[in-house]
Amino acid sequence: MIDKKDIETRADIDDLMNRFYARAMTDEKIGYIFEIAELDLEHHLPITGDFWETMLFSTGNYHRHGRNPLQIHALLDEKTPLRPEHFRRWLEIFRASVDEAFVGERADFIKLRAQMIGNRMSNFVSGIPALAR
Repeated sequence: MIDKKDIETRADIDDLMNRFYARAMTDEKIGYIFEIAELDLEHHLPITGDFWETMLFSTGNYHRHGRNPLQIHALLDEKTPLRPEHFRRWLEIFRASVDEAFVGERADFIKLRAQMIGNRMSNFVSGIPALAR
């Protein structure tokens, strides 16, 4: 069993992203989306790490990439429709990946931010919030 701690460093974020993508890319519900996106993890992981590092530690590192996550997902939606259920599954996997190794204030915060981001992206691409009840 892993001793859980809070997310404290960039290495923790990188560990989380590796856990998440290992699950998400092979998931029966959303794995195919990563194939259609032709996701290159070697290129993508440092960018995603910068995104979450900016969210958690206010580093500003993500801004140097000049990327808009909403626009990137809108372009992906043109290749394959992204539905609220895809974002819900993404969030389930993300939360499970966090909970597997981390506990604490930042772990709770990253899960909350992921929920907000998933909801916003779903609403942006489909007009339907992912977590609409």
